[in-house]
Amino acid sequence: MNVEMGVKVIVGMSGGVDSSVAAWLLKEQGYQVEGLFMKNWEQDDKDGYCAAAQDLADATAVCEQLGIPLHAVNFSKDYWQRVFSYFLTEYEKARTPNPDVLCNKEIKFNAFLNHALSLGADFIATGHYAKVKHEGGIGKLYKAKDRDKDQTYFLHAVAPEALGKTLFPIGDYLKPEIRAFAKELGLVTHAKKDSTGICFIGEKRFKTFLNEYMLAKPGKIQSTQGETLGQHDGLMFYTYGQRQGLGIGGSRDGTEEPWYVVDKDTATNTLIVAQGTKHPMLYAQGLLSGPIHWLADYKDALPLTCYAKTRYRQAEQACVISPFQNNQHCIMFSTPQRAITPGQFIVLYDKNQCLGGATIEQMIR
Repeated sequence: MNVEMGVKVIVGMSGGVDSSVAAWLLKEQGYQVEGLFMKNWEQDDKDGYCAAAQDLADATAVCEQLGIPLHAVNFSKDYWQRVFSYFLTEYEKARTPNPDVLCNKEIKFNAFLNHALSLGADFIATGHYAKVKHEGGIGKLYKAKDRDKDQTYFLHAVAPEALGKTLFPIGDYLKPEIRAFAKELGLVTHAKKDSTGICFIGEKRFKTFLNEYMLAKPGKIQSTQGETLGQHDGLMFYTYGQRQGLGIGGSRDGTEEPWYVVDKDTATNTLIVAQGTKHPMLYAQGLLSGPIHWLADYKDALPLTCYAKTRYRQAEQACVISPFQNNQHCIMFSTPQRAITPGQFIVLYDKNQCLGGATIEQMIR
């Protein structure tokens, strides 16, 4: 977009290399750039959640080097109410949520956006790998040039009006290019590792973390034939398609193929497992989703043939979307899909454009 004099952009500075270079690129393009560091979790220093202190120090150093001011704001209360409470509620239902999607929707492109606008910003920007096209006050979401790093999956639930106020400066670059820019500039973040996993869990084991907030209810592990094979530690600790941590050996008939989680019976608190990577219970022909959050004008075009993925790293799969009762949608795939997981998200695509997405409610075998 053409930059007018005095257009102010506030960049979400995470303390990582991507947001660091995003701020530099915007300044090079002529924007009036400021940074903002968000604290989304009340850090417990002895556990080192999120490495927030180091991230703030790195963000401060980068902003000083680029000659831009840095604001700081604490969204911990908003994060607890809008993201973490949902995270716990979903696990209590034995579902597998994705807090990154909700964090983008509720914090980075809602609370942060509103705070930035109150500081006089015309736009916000982040270091996400994605592209946005502004049309009539809304934003349309497209895949980044770096398809291996593309983050549209995690951005599908952001409001189109929020995208209309957003810039993604690194969407046209590959990750190695971003690191090369940072190294050439001498930024302290140039070799910093990418953050992985769920921020607020930090270095803790996932099971240890959940036990701090929820009461685990052990129960039976059963085969699809109803044979009791062992005991689980609580349905919340397991996800569909999981192989590790089941503590089950080979079957009585001598088969040594691994066991996988294929279902959860919440009524009886039973974990259902099946043996073999090709077991039919691992696959589903489709799913029922909740209401679709549309980023494109397809709401009235159903049934719709497009592409979708039910996990971030999955290749997109051809599907047909049809309306279902109670504002749900029936989404059927051209080929059976492995380990469709209630609580996760299905994200829709038409070539490079992200059309939106929805929460997975149940699989259709």
